[in-house]
Amino acid sequence: MSNQNKQPVVARKVKTSRIEVHVLAAGANDGWPVVFIHGNCSDSRFWRTTMAVLPSRFRALAPDLRGYGQTEPAPIDATRGLSDFTEDIHALLASEGIAGATAGRKPLLVGHSVGGAVAMQYAIEHPHQVGGLVLVAPMSPYGFGGTRGPEGRPCWPDFAGSGGGTASPEFVQRIVAQDRGSEGVVAPRNVLTQGYMKPPFRPENEEELLDSLLSTRIAEKHYPGDSVASPNWPGVAPGAWGMNNALSPKYVNLQAFAELPAKPPVLWVRGADDAIVSDTSLFDLGYLGQLGAVPGWPGAEVYPAQPMVTQMRAVLDRYQANGGSYREEVFAGCGHSPQIEKPEAFNELCFSFLAACSG
Repeated sequence: MSNQNKQPVVARKVKTSRIEVHVLAAGANDGWPVVFIHGNCSDSRFWRTTMAVLPSRFRALAPDLRGYGQTEPAPIDATRGLSDFTEDIHALLASEGIAGATAGRKPLLVGHSVGGAVAMQYAIEHPHQVGGLVLVAPMSPYGFGGTRGPEGRPCWPDFAGSGGGTASPEFVQRIVAQDRGSEGVVAPRNVLTQGYMKPPFRPENEEELLDSLLSTRIAEKHYPGDSVASPNWPGVAPGAWGMNNALSPKYVNLQAFAELPAKPPVLWVRGADDAIVSDTSLFDLGYLGQLGAVPGWPGAEVYPAQPMVTQMRAVLDRYQANGGSYREEVFAGCGHSPQIEKPEAFNELCFSFLAACSG
């Protein structure tokens, strides 16, 4: 799309009743609110190019979640699951200068990866205040790691294999060092271009997206969080603080989404070759154990690969059976970031859906 068809995306800080949030904003001040929610190890910049071409009748808002970008680095209480993030977003929408302009219009939520799960949790907490959801490569409704079967049963009672102890220490240290190199599998640049996206694709704004990944705040109460030793394979269980613990199935279970009293329409978009959210995820210790990459794997009967896509489909099928509606779209030749890898196809699909939800 040519430059003259793009609209400015403006950064601002918004003081809410909870924290000060750094937000990217675009579109008409009184437009229909669309909240773009980023995932783990990224920030609002993962949505900038999408927002720049969003029809101007919408008011696009992309906050940096706490622990990322330039938002006030308040701690992440993992025992609340995703609720620190949902309450921050709710406070943002209720804040002065935003609430008045969007009054009477149910916000539309567009969430990528963990952001998709945050959008679902937001709908659970505020079922009558959401007009529609776009879930882009969303995390399983049963968190990340350590569950089995479509119903998300835990592999171990202590949810071993999920949480802060599962992050690569080298990856963490390379974020601390603000490493922009490309040596090694866990170099942040390689995680971005070979994990978040399907090679050989390279985004035009690769440096901006790398800046976004490197904005991840490293601390016990941020990323990746604390952990505890476990007698169960692979030897670590979730702690109580930080991002990866907030994603643990010990604290995340979104099956209540299927029972919402109000059921906004759902668009589910994912890449066919997603290496992160998949039934065979290269970031899941169960699947890595199966491949022999993590020693001591107790076998598929005890600790199978987490069927992340199957788990999401099971919850959305129940949602549909209970009167809701959802549409699943799978992009061929695409990894974990459809909005970046297949922007024209994604934008056409997403914008049409948002227009239908907003009347």
